[in-house]
Amino acid sequence: MPGNPLVTRFAPSPTGELHLGNARTALFNALLAAHADGSFLLRIEDTDAARSRPEHARQLLHDLAWLGLSWQGEPLHQSARAGIYQAHLQQLTAAGRTYPCFCTQAELAVARAAQLAAGKPPRYSGKCRRLAPEEARARLAAGVPATLRFKVPEQGAVEFEDLVYGPRRFACVDIGDFVLRRADGTAAFFFCNAIDDALTGVTALLRGDDHLSNTPRQLLILEALGLPAPAYGHMALLTGGDGAPLSKRNGAQSLRALREHGYLPAALTNLLFRLGHSSSREQLLTFGEMAAGFELRHLQRAPAQFDPVQLRRWQREAVHRLDSAAAQAWLGGRLPASLDAGARAAFAAALLPNLEFPDDVLPWVDIAFGSEPAPDAESTAAIQAADRALFRAAAAAADGNDFAAIAAAARAATGLKGPALFKPLRAALTGRLAGPELGPLLKAMPAGSARRRLARFA
Repeated sequence: MPGNPLVTRFAPSPTGELHLGNARTALFNALLAAHADGSFLLRIEDTDAARSRPEHARQLLHDLAWLGLSWQGEPLHQSARAGIYQAHLQQLTAAGRTYPCFCTQAELAVARAAQLAAGKPPRYSGKCRRLAPEEARARLAAGVPATLRFKVPEQGAVEFEDLVYGPRRFACVDIGDFVLRRADGTAAFFFCNAIDDALTGVTALLRGDDHLSNTPRQLLILEALGLPAPAYGHMALLTGGDGAPLSKRNGAQSLRALREHGYLPAALTNLLFRLGHSSSREQLLTFGEMAAGFELRHLQRAPAQFDPVQLRRWQREAVHRLDSAAAQAWLGGRLPASLDAGARAAFAAALLPNLEFPDDVLPWVDIAFGSEPAPDAESTAAIQAADRALFRAAAAAADGNDFAAIAAAARAATGLKGPALFKPLRAALTGRLAGPELGPLLKAMPAGSARRRLARFA
């Protein structure tokens, strides 16, 4: 690891919505920075004009902020930095490290297929590298489309210490000359990526291992330009239940979709923290607690499987941790507008231990504030089996919606206790045998509603 100050970054492309794999990368980089009291930067890699959308960029910022991640300074937008990339391409060309390539996509595809058929890794043959300079200049002058390739050394290897996997080595002969600038004049993704990391002072970063093949190229570029290289760490991708990389096909959802369904950010961060990163702490953690426990040595090399059951487990814990104001905000417009502040708080507190998602409260809004609920089959059986004296005594004591008083009166009248007492009372009051604690629930209900419900069966 480089010395302090440690600077990490997250660099999404605004070509779609943020998904869990990207969110984990962002979280881990933010935790790495926070653990070292370093800086976490955000860069929007929007050089792909055909696919990048401003609305996606805005959504990315919203999703990351909702997740609880904060970054230092303003986000960097690559679309405003074309001149910087061009200047560095010119620097490489002036140093003799590049050459124009006139091979068409069709020619490259044929060559790649032949290499694969021969059992060889696909790499550029270096055909245009062998062109005489005057011939290359003549083709350029004639307007023949050309990419710009980097001259990879013909011998040696690129070696680096991966933050996750340890020592890595790539023989130069296996890398092949790669494209720095496309035929349309735009710089390649990994070139811009490396330049911006160096110029913004990024010292360490974590990313998916699908970027591993870019790393030796980026190290070669930065070395040729005399720019500092960050320490790279590559993480195995998240997988679905089928073992394939996580995608829409095997259950992946965007952060926006998860948020709209009612998932809390703490549920997502606590799940992601444990996907590919081991932790001995089993309780719900804050961002600060996760940062304190985040260690590179705890990063796992095997793919981590996303489990929706585990996500729901963390969701329940996160919901049960909500304070009154946060719970009411989470439930939003699902609570009756007619409730005063005290009743809203009491009702939310009563229901919270029984909720997993905001819509779970809707049946209980009907039960608590609608007309007297019709008992379901189990409740009907419990009511029919009970002595009418239980309901008469309970109704007589119910004017204050005080469940303790209701239960005490019914107990005194019948001598019942335990389930024999509480089941018929719950059935009469809510029409259900399961649900939230009756004491807090009745306190939130309109005055007199408990007496009317009990009196139906007296």
